[in-house]
Amino acid sequence: MSNPYSPTPAAPRSADGPRLKVCIVAEFYPRADDPVLGIWAHRQAIAAQDAGAEVHVLVLYRPIPPLSTPRRELPAAARILLAQPRTTTLDGIPVTYVRFVSPPRPQTYGSWGRWAAWPLARALKRLRATGFAFDLIHAHNAVPAGEAVRRAGLADVPLVVSVHGGDIFHTAPHSPAGKAAVRATFARADLVLANSAGMARDARGLDAREARVVRLGTDMPAALESRPGDPTLVTVAHLVGRKRHQDVLRAMWALRKTMPKLRYVIVGDGPERGRLAALADELGLSDRVEFTGQLPHPEAVARARRAHLFVMPSVDEAFGVAYVEAMAAGVPVIGCLGEPGPQEIAAAGDGIVLVPPGDVEALADAIRTELEDPRELAVRSTRARETVSAHFTWERCGAQTVYAYGLAVRRHAGSTGA
Repeated sequence: MSNPYSPTPAAPRSADGPRLKVCIVAEFYPRADDPVLGIWAHRQAIAAQDAGAEVHVLVLYRPIPPLSTPRRELPAAARILLAQPRTTTLDGIPVTYVRFVSPPRPQTYGSWGRWAAWPLARALKRLRATGFAFDLIHAHNAVPAGEAVRRAGLADVPLVVSVHGGDIFHTAPHSPAGKAAVRATFARADLVLANSAGMARDARGLDAREARVVRLGTDMPAALESRPGDPTLVTVAHLVGRKRHQDVLRAMWALRKTMPKLRYVIVGDGPERGRLAALADELGLSDRVEFTGQLPHPEAVARARRAHLFVMPSVDEAFGVAYVEAMAAGVPVIGCLGEPGPQEIAAAGDGIVLVPPGDVEALADAIRTELEDPRELAVRSTRARETVSAHFTWERCGAQTVYAYGLAVRRHAGSTGA
């Protein structure tokens, strides 16, 4: 078996030859009201463009407030969503927001690709008409993006589908329509890109003909951030139950006597914020826990890189860019055993410790062990940075992505006899 961490070359191209034109289709992508949403997809697009592709992004944009929006806030929420410009340019990449409507998410998400297919087909036709004759479509997630591409009827265009966890952990298991859409889209794809070997294996189990691992990455800071005086934990994540912030709070309570100055910075926002704040108060930790809310991506990364230890014992973690963003600045990480992303980061090198999911006592022990010896912490800090430098940079991701595009184009040509 080949080493999964061996370098992958970029697709060969001549200095004066045409660049591969790639249309990226994504539901999760930065937008005016949420510039952090899907930032990883945007960073991969930048990396692919830097590696030699020419990129245009079509964002499947549903300008309908979520069901959880209070009735009195609906008009303002709708105005904000409808104010999204139809086109913009982000970091030199042209982005078009393709509006579509669909029934509410919880019950019907698996069918959203059908609802988005017609608007997407029109957008793809317009894109070609403007002179961007794309050679390949890269959809982020089978549902709804990949399914919408499949239903748009462009059988002559090679299709790459990235799986980031949602299709595997949520859409396919929880919806018959979603499972059917995931299977049909994976089967149509010339290549499925997975952010871990575990995701690649599961994609093959859902009819992917060929799955290849391309891990997301991060930038390597030239200088390390200074650390605060008190030992500080940090988590950067959406505040939802599966990220298990509550376990970190309970671990802090277990360490209240041996580590009374331990602090915790929670970067992000989401539906669990009120419950987490109440739990911190109940445990007597409010004066040592900081909720920053959602921050712009550079600020969120900077806050993570100023901590002593990044702690995110989350479940259903397909990869976890936040882990490697922290490690790149020499911040060791704690994640969970049995999760595809953390397991593969740990397999690549040192700098991450894994604990059983939901085991607060094991988490507390790991936090204490990581922080109790400054000299050992410094060693682990160096090794964390080395692991990311060797395996998880955006340059590496971009080269692997463009190489995968070339494979998909050749595979499609071979299958169609073109």
